[in-house]
Amino acid sequence: MIMVSDNPRVSTLLMQLTWILGGVGFWNGFDALNTGDLPAAIQSVAVWAVGGVGLVSFIRHAVFHRSDAVRMGWDLGQRNDFQIEVGFANLAWGIVALVAWVKGWGTLVLGSLVLMFGIYMLQAAVLHWLELRQSKRRRITSHLASSVFAVCLLWFGILALS
Repeated sequence: MIMVSDNPRVSTLLMQLTWILGGVGFWNGFDALNTGDLPAAIQSVAVWAVGGVGLVSFIRHAVFHRSDAVRMGWDLGQRNDFQIEVGFANLAWGIVALVAWVKGWGTLVLGSLVLMFGIYMLQAAVLHWLELRQSKRRRITSHLASSVFAVCLLWFGILALS
């Protein structure tokens, strides 16, 4: 049996990589919008902030689930199948976003994927804010970042479908 690390530093690095990938997507997306290129903006957000983030989030939630649980203060001392299931969801939309980009499925499809991920992330952000009241570990910066990430996804998704 393969032992997967429960050291929270592993998932912390993966989380930081998630923020970098999302940041690249939004940076390039806003840059493309400044030149009036909506399709390029949506492509960037879909590839980096949905595709890249989805794949890395799968690895963090499913492969390094114990490390991530310890990092978030949710360690149950055993495998948490719900957290692994969240990783599978991240993998699904990450792969679909990348396939849609490679196959050239267009701005409407990519925008729909961005909007879908934004809706999911907004719901997750709300749950994390509600959890904050009961938590001993106050990770306000992380909650703010998740909320901004969700709002940006929603904004780009709605813009693509307008």
